[in-house]
Amino acid sequence: MKPKSSLSNIFPIGIFLFVSLGGLFAQDQKDNFPPPENPPIISAMRTQSKIAVDGYLDEPEWENAETITDFFRVEPVQGGDIKNPTTVRVLYDDRNLYFGVFCKDSMGKKGVRMQDLRRDFNNDENDVFGIQIDAQNTKQYAISFQTTPHGNQLDQQSFNDSNTDADWNALWSVRTQRTAEGYYAEFAIPFKSIRYDKPMEGAPVEWGITFYRLARKDFEKTVFPAIPQSFSENRMTYAAKLTGLDVPPPSANVRVEPYTLYQYEESKSGNQLIDTSSDPKVGGDVKWAISPNSVLDLTINTDFAQADVDRAVNNLERFNIFFPERRQFFLENSGIWSGGGNTQVRPFFSRTIGLENTFNARPAPLDFGARFTDRNENRTLAGLVVRQRETDNSTGSTFGVARYAQNYGKENNVGAMVTYRLDDTASDLGISSQNNTTISIDGMIRPKSEITFTYLLSTSLDSETGQTGYSGRIFGGTSTNNYYVGYVNAFVSKSYSPDMGFVFQKDVMYHSPGGYAILRPKSLPFVRRWDPGVFVNYYHDFEDFGSFQQASLYLFPVYTWFKDNSFLELSFTPTWQNINFDFAPLGLEIEQGNYQYTRFFGTYNTDQSKKLSGSVSYDLGKFYNGDRKTLTLGMRYAPIPHIAFSANYENNNINGLGILQEDLDTDLYSANVRVALNPRVQLSTFYQYNSFDEQGRWNVRFSWEYMPLSFIYLVFNDTQTHIFEPVQSSRQFISKITFLKQF
Repeated sequence: MKPKSSLSNIFPIGIFLFVSLGGLFAQDQKDNFPPPENPPIISAMRTQSKIAVDGYLDEPEWENAETITDFFRVEPVQGGDIKNPTTVRVLYDDRNLYFGVFCKDSMGKKGVRMQDLRRDFNNDENDVFGIQIDAQNTKQYAISFQTTPHGNQLDQQSFNDSNTDADWNALWSVRTQRTAEGYYAEFAIPFKSIRYDKPMEGAPVEWGITFYRLARKDFEKTVFPAIPQSFSENRMTYAAKLTGLDVPPPSANVRVEPYTLYQYEESKSGNQLIDTSSDPKVGGDVKWAISPNSVLDLTINTDFAQADVDRAVNNLERFNIFFPERRQFFLENSGIWSGGGNTQVRPFFSRTIGLENTFNARPAPLDFGARFTDRNENRTLAGLVVRQRETDNSTGSTFGVARYAQNYGKENNVGAMVTYRLDDTASDLGISSQNNTTISIDGMIRPKSEITFTYLLSTSLDSETGQTGYSGRIFGGTSTNNYYVGYVNAFVSKSYSPDMGFVFQKDVMYHSPGGYAILRPKSLPFVRRWDPGVFVNYYHDFEDFGSFQQASLYLFPVYTWFKDNSFLELSFTPTWQNINFDFAPLGLEIEQGNYQYTRFFGTYNTDQSKKLSGSVSYDLGKFYNGDRKTLTLGMRYAPIPHIAFSANYENNNINGLGILQEDLDTDLYSANVRVALNPRVQLSTFYQYNSFDEQGRWNVRFSWEYMPLSFIYLVFNDTQTHIFEPVQSSRQFISKITFLKQF
């Protein structure tokens, strides 16, 4: 069989389409305005009386405070009259910064859209008000505090308006009240939860700040001050200046979070009990703000019992699957590490910590960990060290990461990072000591607000193989109100081995030019945004530069959000494959050779903010030498925010595939029920069954935030293979109490 494609006839097609998009989308950019030379100034007023954080704003000081009402509309159309206006006031005392907010709604209580009462909610599918603060005036970093009409909390860090860490948790409080005209929100953010520099003698305190609101029923997004539609509220070069503050001197403060835990586990083979364990455990975390810039985090006898479980995935592609980190200690400040914003090349990926260095890679306990971060407007210095305990199957290991990044210009930075993993000697296991190191250089250049370049170059040194490897990723893109055009190049050598990192594949060079228009057709009033476009995905060997691996053209003429934020995509993907290695997706062995096929894809989801919503996707077409159809269905029902039920189904129907031209039909079912008394007391139940390996699993979790960031957890996990006649099963019950005290 002759190759259906090669570098000589596929890549020029991609370049042609890429250049054509650039010409087609080069529209008038007058609406993509630059940051103001003199940012707006707002003033906070000191209050002498105590502010009761209850959402009523009935203290006299709120009436006397300056009002901020000059919001700017960015969705559904940039500029123009605002249908749901917002008013913000700012107070402070010796301990807290207070924000009093009134979000007027054209339909009052009836206009409120809420999915559920979870913490760290989806801020695209709920009514939301948020505050972003850059207290050190870096213009590259912001912390955000967001809430809903029901008082859910979402706090997050943003790095360069390109990488967001929604799992960062700060100590703050908010309460809300819903009325016939809209809703009130009252925030109290302790100064100890905000990192700021010591004020200069006689100099006023000025912090960068932005506000944003989403009135979800109209998908009306408004911001203060004005920020172009192509950027988010975290683009702090557009921030206003918050003045009038007489802040307490920044001082070292300590946050202590001990925990106690009881865990029971049992494993069965058939009906026979083969192993049990019953263990109490104590440990905890300490956060010490040594200075406004420097924070030291310590974790002892680390436990992640309350973390979400991974969802099962049936992988039909040739690339490694990226599973996101879910453990709190590793999530905070994750955006500072090199490669943290992509899922292709990461020299440091924290999920490699806490796993046995064996084929099965089962969880291994952590004895302790420490993380140090020192950040100011000029540079970032960070380090992490974790000690992993020896197990019956694996040696003990020590993990270390060091990072330095230097800011320059308005929004540019350059950095370096080193990772080091040391595996101990274990004579009883026949394992000798090994070590692995990566050295990386990365950076971002933003010559104009709408143009961004990023780069990452990394090398690895492995003591076991004695080999040195290389990897990297380069991105350049332009994002305006009218179009996006970009190019990604990623490469990984065959010998690149980051034992603390992640790569999507080895011995590969990846090119992806492409882009899309951003159209808001006035002649189609039911369409909010239509983004037709194309991306080229081209892969070839890194070692043998001309050896073709895979290529595809992802063309999406219909990629449309409607006024209610429902979504429709119709796309097709001509694909060329060169299989020159052993490849057996889901156990179906593919004959080595060259293949060409086109796949067609359609997906639609209704308004996800409504009480009842649904989604459907259908992917069909040739697949190597066979056929594959993939149907995905989703449903969500939340009669009130306190109760939410969701269910998803995926079916893969494969026919005539592989050397034996086999048929395979797989089903993946999942369901989730969330019941909440309020945003602080919740019960979540998740079940998933995969017919491919006949494995079913439960995850049931109760959580009660009895004090701010202090929790009681009850967790039940159950996994069974061949659920109707169990071959193997394991059960786990965990009770955990955490207590947080900030000094």
